[in-house]
Amino acid sequence: MEETYLLSYPGVKKKILAGGKGPLPHFPPGTKVIFHFQTLLDNFERTVVDDSRLAGRPAEIFVGKMFKMEIWESLLTSMRVGEVAEFWCDAVHTGLYPIVSKGMRLIAQGKDPLEGQKHMCGMGNLFHYHSTGFPELDEIMRNPQPLIFIMELLQVGDPLSYHRESWMMEKDEKLQTVPVLHMQGNALVRQKQFREAASKYKEAVLLLKTVQSREMPGDVDYINLGRMIVPLELNYCQCMLELEEYYEVIEHTTELLEKHKCVKGYYKRAKAHAAVWNEKEARRDFSTVAQLDISLAALVRRELKELSERMKEKYWEEKEQYWNMLEKTEGASKQEEEEQQDEEEQKDEGAKKKESDIESGKAGEKTGSSEMRRVEEGESGAEEVRPSEGAKEEESSRAEELQACEEMEGKDWQQMLRLVMFLQNDGNFLIKEQRFPDASAKFKEALGYVDFLQNKVDQHGEDWESLEKVRLPLSLNLSQCMLELKQHQEVVELNSRLLKTHRNFKATYQRARAHAALCNEDEARRDFATVEKLDPNLKPFVQKELKILGENIRKMHAGQKKNYWETTKEKWGPVGSRTKDA
Repeated sequence: MEETYLLSYPGVKKKILAGGKGPLPHFPPGTKVIFHFQTLLDNFERTVVDDSRLAGRPAEIFVGKMFKMEIWESLLTSMRVGEVAEFWCDAVHTGLYPIVSKGMRLIAQGKDPLEGQKHMCGMGNLFHYHSTGFPELDEIMRNPQPLIFIMELLQVGDPLSYHRESWMMEKDEKLQTVPVLHMQGNALVRQKQFREAASKYKEAVLLLKTVQSREMPGDVDYINLGRMIVPLELNYCQCMLELEEYYEVIEHTTELLEKHKCVKGYYKRAKAHAAVWNEKEARRDFSTVAQLDISLAALVRRELKELSERMKEKYWEEKEQYWNMLEKTEGASKQEEEEQQDEEEQKDEGAKKKESDIESGKAGEKTGSSEMRRVEEGESGAEEVRPSEGAKEEESSRAEELQACEEMEGKDWQQMLRLVMFLQNDGNFLIKEQRFPDASAKFKEALGYVDFLQNKVDQHGEDWESLEKVRLPLSLNLSQCMLELKQHQEVVELNSRLLKTHRNFKATYQRARAHAALCNEDEARRDFATVEKLDPNLKPFVQKELKILGENIRKMHAGQKKNYWETTKEKWGPVGSRTKDA
């Protein structure tokens, strides 16, 4: 066969070795071309560099999809099916061949051709690593030279004869494929094949995002594509909810809600948060749903009720679990202490036996003297002194305190801190249930442990300060319970002690409310003014409480049948100056 030049591509010679069949095929963009190739060096030996037949699988490319060796598309589109041709290509066209060859070799070995590469172009990776990993390819890279390609065209596939991946589609093709994928996903959902449906929705979303990435943000097309993504993302999240992939739902809905505020997005995220016990986040999203769509208020109430029930069950399960763990650790520690006591008792018994042998002679004298004492006591006729009832009560209270101290001493520092934490959680839960007497008992017990621990540490050390930080919320919660139980004088005393060491507006506010309930007008107004200075945002609440204070004082004066002038004289005195009592 004669050698012929491809006129449209200078530096290329073609030599037909075996003729093909039929006319020259049509190669529209996206055509799949399957072929075998052999690469030779342009030297006397015609050294073989690559051979696809030795790899055991033919090569394939897609026309018009930016293959790195652009000249190969031109060579193959000049051939018929079954044709074998030899092409001589100048070094101008073979500069990227080492990169292409390396990728094909790795694919033939079953490896990822992009493994170990950084995010940069292929040439950048080659310069970064200084080698392809194959000596013959490195030589071609160092010395660019002409190469000979012997190609056999095996098959030409129509663009519609195979499943095309997203990177092979044009913009119009992607937009036409999205509704098809959407319908397929809906059909799979009806069949309850949620995993397959999720893959369809995800593929459609990726196609739309690929198209959207080529649009200018803020343009009409960009916004319309974003709106098309929303229902597909929501359907995907619904499938993930059915598959119990809750964190996947939270991630996707959060990303979606940053751009599009939709009721369904908040609802699905709330369901996912509720499933993974994120109570605070779930309640926030459910309330947002009720605000955005009032017609869903009944549904939200039902979901919140169910969430509360599930949180109660979880709370009691965890409490039982951790309490059993504490009991086990306490039981183990008690067993060790009992074993140590038994060993010590055995040692003491051995020592006592030795002493008894030595002191056996003196035992008779001691017994005689004790008998003489008993006789003398009998002759004297002295009466026994019985303690009074008040002394008995004091002894019983002391015994209870000693018993409590013994129980506390039986536990170590960490066990007590865990108990404080459990008691605090119990009290918080009981407050939510509005069981204030039980809650106050829990907080008092926890404060007892804190007092016991503080008595064993230095008042100027870090442990004391840490325990004070633990004491503060316990005291505030106890004060809140006492307010609800209308134990106002105890609230005043508790918060007064607390405010000696902590400047806390909550303690001041609770003491002000207690003073207002006791009709201590001056103290209440002083504390409310302090609260308003500490936090100006509480001014509306302070004004409301002052209004209630004024009404309570008027009711008190009306009950005492005092008019305005009498109360003014009591407060300010007859001359107009404030009295000492006031």
